[in-house]
Amino acid sequence: MFVEQKDLTVLRNLMFGVSALLQTAAAGTLAADTSPLPPPVYTVSRSFPLAGTGGWDYLALEASGARLFVSRADHVDVVETVSGKLVGTIANTAGVHGIAFAPALKRGFTSNGRSNSVSVFELDTLRVIQEVPVSGKKPDAILYEPRNNHIITANGESADLSVLDAGTLQVVATIALPGPPEFMATDAAGMVYVNIETTSGKLVEVDAKSLTVKAAWPLPDCANPTGLALDAAHHRLFSVCENQVMAVTDSVSGKQVAKVVIGRGPDAAAFDADLGLVFSSNGLDGTLTVIHQETPDEYRVVAAVTTQVSARTMTLDPATHKIFLAAAKLGPAPPATEEQPHPRPPVIANSFNILVAQPK
Repeated sequence: MFVEQKDLTVLRNLMFGVSALLQTAAAGTLAADTSPLPPPVYTVSRSFPLAGTGGWDYLALEASGARLFVSRADHVDVVETVSGKLVGTIANTAGVHGIAFAPALKRGFTSNGRSNSVSVFELDTLRVIQEVPVSGKKPDAILYEPRNNHIITANGESADLSVLDAGTLQVVATIALPGPPEFMATDAAGMVYVNIETTSGKLVEVDAKSLTVKAAWPLPDCANPTGLALDAAHHRLFSVCENQVMAVTDSVSGKQVAKVVIGRGPDAAAFDADLGLVFSSNGLDGTLTVIHQETPDEYRVVAAVTTQVSARTMTLDPATHKIFLAAAKLGPAPPATEEQPHPRPPVIANSFNILVAQPK
């Protein structure tokens, strides 16, 4: 068939255009499969100064994200997250470590390590309603398990969990553990997971309905795990360990599926499901390790954000993706004694502050 030169030119241009489109589509498909959009890089954008010389431990953000609760040795500071202003105090919480919320009951709870008790307060007024004893010694982490309406404290000195009915405030069980517990996490199915802070780390699964230990899993190459976060959708647990490792565990099988190098002195972990990011706050380095979840079994460190030396604890606002960290300037540690073989350095007066890290 005879085709004029101008028709050949049009045909060649058309074929070239179709080929280019096909190549672009193929490249786009390949990129979608192998090169997801880069996760946002974080930066410390604000700092909220808080007075006092007391130490600190856990931070907790209420569900609305409006108020941040900060444990401060013998009281809890309540900070407005928009302005950074101190808007309330929960007093007389001797050796407070953690804060938990039961929004349906309009109540909050603190774990008081020195008094072996839980303080119960009204969420709206912050007024303490009652202080109730727990069954163990030195309650540290505290968690509200909504499916069975339980308040659970992780008791470091007695190596067990105290389970309280959140309505009656009565202790309904004491669950023995294979070592001192640290941070806890719970899913939507009534399971509670607990890091066991031993040289050869462990992870325990507790059935919150039967109030029994369902499984105890080793954490290979994870020394003295502290912070714990959960990806409930993919059944993944993230334990941060003293030896600069984040161990990733399948919460169904208990199998370790990945290890990620993090900073020194980690004490908290967080998972942002929307961004697919896992975080470790590292107090000795003064860094925030940001890790991207490539797949449930594959992880990549994307940033080590400078925070402040001592910024070891944090909490995440999943709505805004902001991370709140606590830090202070520290003086020299006092000499060791028989009662305090590992004394902590004192907080320099009025140097305590809350750092806010967020995506750039």
